[in-house]
Amino acid sequence: MDLSRFTDEWQMQRQQLFKSVQPEGRTVRYLDKEFLVFPETFWPFADSLPLVRNFRVAPGEQVLDVGTGSGVIGIFACYRGAGRVVALDINPAAVQSATHNARMHGFADTMQVLQSDLFDALGDEQFDVITANLPFRNKPAHDVVAMSQWDTGFKTNTRFFEGVGRHLKPGGRIYFVQSNFGEIEPMRRLAQAAGLSVTELACEATDDSRRQEFFVFEMTRL
Repeated sequence: MDLSRFTDEWQMQRQQLFKSVQPEGRTVRYLDKEFLVFPETFWPFADSLPLVRNFRVAPGEQVLDVGTGSGVIGIFACYRGAGRVVALDINPAAVQSATHNARMHGFADTMQVLQSDLFDALGDEQFDVITANLPFRNKPAHDVVAMSQWDTGFKTNTRFFEGVGRHLKPGGRIYFVQSNFGEIEPMRRLAQAAGLSVTELACEATDDSRRQEFFVFEMTRL
């Protein structure tokens, strides 16, 4: 079975898993910390590891986390001393999960979670650091759970790069995740069209024969 077919089946299984969570939520352990996920929330997984392990947040910096899911990236930004974190997600279940986790980790006063289709809820606010773990694959998504893994027509990724510059402070940086089963070259073209330089920071591979690889890229204005 090739990587694409394997990934199709694996992602569909995970989507069913996300939907099967009981209403009270399920505790997931990630990098020695616990997070609660409510039904239909994307779980913390290996995809975000290269970002969480390698992104840089200076004390007091303002951070925007786009597509926050359960809130893990925003919460790790808080642990690194961010002065303020705004976390966005279009999925109401993700907003519920991230809000709960920010409070559970003691960052309710630092991290604000908003339901938003990308940047719609922000106005003109700008940030020192923008993080994003968007769906990797250009594949039709039939519901909000599938949208956490598949990007119909690559429209979400396209809109992200069309709008991200408006919210990045001068000298700011973007940390963006992609995968070897995703759309790395289209992502690079979108970043270039947005006037961003792209540097690969790190890669993490799963410990199985399929060798799924996840990358984090640092982007800055040209």
